[in-house]
Amino acid sequence: MSYLKGLKYQGWAIAWTILISILCFMKTPGSESTGVFFKGFDKLVHLGFFYVLTVLLFFGKIRYQHNYSFSILTIFKIILITASIGGGIELVQLFFFSYRSAEWWDFWCDMIGVLMGVFSYVLLHVADYSKK
Repeated sequence: MSYLKGLKYQGWAIAWTILISILCFMKTPGSESTGVFFKGFDKLVHLGFFYVLTVLLFFGKIRYQHNYSFSILTIFKIILITASIGGGIELVQLFFFSYRSAEWWDFWCDMIGVLMGVFSYVLLHVADYSKK
């Protein structure tokens, strides 16, 4: 029941996840091989999507706790949640959309974005802790 109570603080992360899903399932203009702006642009987009998602998940967790405490369990849960979302998006693209393709590189770029978000959280936590 505690998870449902904390869910109300994750509104921005939920909205961002819905937006990511819609954008990842849309048919993109132009060729997939060349990308929209340059080759590999979609990988950069995946990285950015999941960086923002990770930051929003941490933001919701901080608001729920009403403090900025550091927890390895929280980091593990957020990595698990974001990996599930990224993997789920790739599986849906693989099995349900003929105009989209699932790629391991997309998933790895998702995870790099997540790790960048985790790094940002840890770095900010250390900066906040040093003030005390």
